[in-house]
Amino acid sequence: MKTVNSKARITELLSYAGIQVDGNNPWDIKVHNEKFYTRVLTEGTLGAGESYMDKWWDCEQLDEFCSRVVKADLQDRIRSDRKLISEILLHKIFNRQSKSLSFANSQKHYDLGNDLFINMLDKRMVYSCGYWSDAHSLDEAQENKLELSCRKLYLKPGMKVLDIGCGWGSFAKYAAEKYSVNVTGITVSKDQTELGKKICSGLPVEIKLMDYRDINGRFDRIVSIGMFEHVGPENYITFMQVANNCLNEDGIFLLHTIGSNTSGTYNDPWFTKYIFPGSNLPSIKQIGKAIEGLFTLEDLHNFGADYDKTLMEWYSNFARNWNNIKDSYDERFFRMWKYYLLSCAGSFRGRKNQLWQIILSKKGVPGGYVSVR
Repeated sequence: MKTVNSKARITELLSYAGIQVDGNNPWDIKVHNEKFYTRVLTEGTLGAGESYMDKWWDCEQLDEFCSRVVKADLQDRIRSDRKLISEILLHKIFNRQSKSLSFANSQKHYDLGNDLFINMLDKRMVYSCGYWSDAHSLDEAQENKLELSCRKLYLKPGMKVLDIGCGWGSFAKYAAEKYSVNVTGITVSKDQTELGKKICSGLPVEIKLMDYRDINGRFDRIVSIGMFEHVGPENYITFMQVANNCLNEDGIFLLHTIGSNTSGTYNDPWFTKYIFPGSNLPSIKQIGKAIEGLFTLEDLHNFGADYDKTLMEWYSNFARNWNNIKDSYDERFFRMWKYYLLSCAGSFRGRKNQLWQIILSKKGVPGGYVSVR
């Protein structure tokens, strides 16, 4: 494929999104290496992300660039068919979220170093979408989300709560302090387990290094915030069966997950390679199939637009605090992480991705579940 033809094609595609090469708008791109055009056409989104990491192109407002790309569906027009087919075949052959791989996948992201996340997240270390209703800061938005989640669960003192994918224990700590419940949190990240135990020290909270498929016991409430994206389509039903087995008959389960408008079995190849190995964003159809015969859907709340604000705050913190952590990473990592945070913000701004909080019960809440907002 000749570079001149590639340049013409990419320039044409970008024009559909109102993006120019060497234009004056902050969402226009500056190309530093002419090989960029052929790389994107032949490798799709993987080539776009890797070429950004390699300094082949730049953009003043990367988040808005990505938002415009998403709205114009350009990622589908330049996707590499060869790489797409190989991804589909690999997912059919292998379970990329098996118990053995779940720990390995976690190490590539959540075990990058607690210092990275301390310098990026809010004071409570919440690594999921904030709830920005009446919030004026990231700290307020994350506390709003934790409070909203507790209210949706109708927590009462003394209840036993299971937190699947507890991170650094932000929900567990909040629920134990504010609602006097006992929380068991599980994660497959060693770094999260170690810091989570310190954060929740002195509270009725137990943080365990454990795969969800090894959970035993019964609980009054179950919560899973920002973990279902790592379960994988092959395991959606298994995950729901585990939750069903662990939930008391009159219990409530809150599932908080990023969602996709379409059903798929693979994630974006760049994100799979560099950010979240083995991840997949579920659709409503896939979730519905997984809960069939196991749960009653009581409530569905979409506040995906709030993830745009959350991600922009995370990037602001990351960039502002880079000097605190740069000795542990390098410039290529900085560009990779910047691309991750800002491209995700653009994706949520373009409404390609959603954020759902779903309330489930085993046999329906008697008299009906009263929704909380």
